[in-house]
Amino acid sequence: MDTSSPAAFVNAENLSMFVGRRVRTVVQVQRNEGGMVVGQSTDGHQLTIKSAMDIPVSHFMEVYGIVENTQTIRAEVCTDFGPNFDPKAFDGLCKLASDKFKHLFL
Repeated sequence: MDTSSPAAFVNAENLSMFVGRRVRTVVQVQRNEGGMVVGQSTDGHQLTIKSAMDIPVSHFMEVYGIVENTQTIRAEVCTDFGPNFDPKAFDGLCKLASDKFKHLFL
């Protein structure tokens, strides 16, 4: 496993702390716009994913990529998690990974 450039687990709330850095998040696809996906983050905010693969609407997608601004991630890798995913569990993980247990994740 390559640990030279770790990816923080983030939701939209803490995305601003990682502009220009590599992150990992999950969105529910709302629409595809020719190489860009608009999705809802696990904490209910709208995010734009550039260079995303074509994932069916309503499916959850894991995104690994670089944060461009507080609402946009340039994807390096996307994974289709399908329509059955618990966004609240992932959102809880993001909160733990950015606060109390940050030392375990970065």
